[in-house]
Amino acid sequence: MAVHLFIRFPIAIRTRKSLSLFFSPFSSSPSSPSSDEESVVTTVVSILSHHRSKSRWSRLRSLYPNGFNPTDFSKITLQLKNKPHLALQFFRYTKSLCNHNLSSYSTIVHILARGRLKSHAQEVIRTAIRASKLQDNDDEHHLGSAPLKVFSNLVKTYKDCGSAPFVFDLLIKACLESKKVEPSIEIMRLLQSRGINLKVSTLNSLIYCVCQCRGVDAGYEIYREVKEIWDEMGELNCAPNAYSYTVLMAAFCEEGRLEDAEKLWVEMRNEEMEPDVVSYNTLISGFCKTGNVRRAEEFFREMEVGGIESTATTYEHLIKGYFDIGDIDSAILVYKDMCRKAFKPEALTLDMMIRLLCDKLRVHEALEFLRYAMDKFDLFPKEKSYEALIKGLCYEGKMEEALKLQVEMVGKGFRPNVDIYNAFIDGYIRHGNEEMAEALRKEMLQTQIQS
Repeated sequence: MAVHLFIRFPIAIRTRKSLSLFFSPFSSSPSSPSSDEESVVTTVVSILSHHRSKSRWSRLRSLYPNGFNPTDFSKITLQLKNKPHLALQFFRYTKSLCNHNLSSYSTIVHILARGRLKSHAQEVIRTAIRASKLQDNDDEHHLGSAPLKVFSNLVKTYKDCGSAPFVFDLLIKACLESKKVEPSIEIMRLLQSRGINLKVSTLNSLIYCVCQCRGVDAGYEIYREVKEIWDEMGELNCAPNAYSYTVLMAAFCEEGRLEDAEKLWVEMRNEEMEPDVVSYNTLISGFCKTGNVRRAEEFFREMEVGGIESTATTYEHLIKGYFDIGDIDSAILVYKDMCRKAFKPEALTLDMMIRLLCDKLRVHEALEFLRYAMDKFDLFPKEKSYEALIKGLCYEGKMEEALKLQVEMVGKGFRPNVDIYNAFIDGYIRHGNEEMAEALRKEMLQTQIQS
């Protein structure tokens, strides 16, 4: 389905007045209710409002065993719009007693949204999107997708429900959760064409999702489109924060396009927007992944000079960067600095350090790292780290230490494998203990047969 760019109207403040200008042409005046309908609505509202919770539902079942139609449900729910929790209970009660349509779903969504029951409103939106796929409404066939049908019904019922503008943010977030990018973009443009703006956080989520689903170039197009809105919103104290830029910088970094990421960084600084630790970590990670750890260090130093506190993640990125280029000494310095600041390293980082030190035949240092991490941070290595340490000790002829470590390894639930046996066998042979080497060979074969 093609995405159409609607002609934009001047940006307006998100107020009920501006929204009413948008919704009025879509709203239809409700027809005059019959006396029977009025009786049903009045009776149900009275029962819900005045009966105790234990008796109200049994009373409703006895009076209305066949349930309610969507129109009656909407009229009843509208009478409860100042009691959103009660409206939600009534909706749950009617799930099996009302063949809900998009109009009745929209009514309860609005009531929940205006009552700030956001998670419940979003849950009903997801239900409405699923339901709309099963309905073939010719009047709305031109809308082409379930989310847009839900959007149309939310528009029609907005004014009567006295809803809140962020109900459309909830709709787009529900769409993005299921990767429905195209209808999200269309809804955003429909709203913006009438001067109604989504929250910055919603736009950030939209940009991020477009980057994930369609690539960073598509995300960048949406970013440029909404940036025009942000620029005009600046006077209304609705300007984006650093995260708005970080979302796209992260996408560029993910694709290794660090030059584009840095251009955005410069643009952000030119906008006199102060980067936060997430912004710095994003670029530090990006440069480390491409092997340019020195540039990452420059951003790290800039962050410290600017008074922005680093996090454990900052150090993890740098350690991984040095690990990838084989610079063990720099990795050790960063690791020690991390520990001095009482940041707990990830278990993966500890394993990385142990294996790198063992590869450089610095087994004693690797053991020191292990013992310190176990004592200080209650961290324990994985099987591959034990294997690397045991191999290193056996190579150096420190068989007793290797045996002690092998016992510790078994105590952590790791069984000796062929590589561990071969490390001990090679170690004993290298240091002249053929008898022990032969005994281990036999044990290894027996173990393999049994397993």
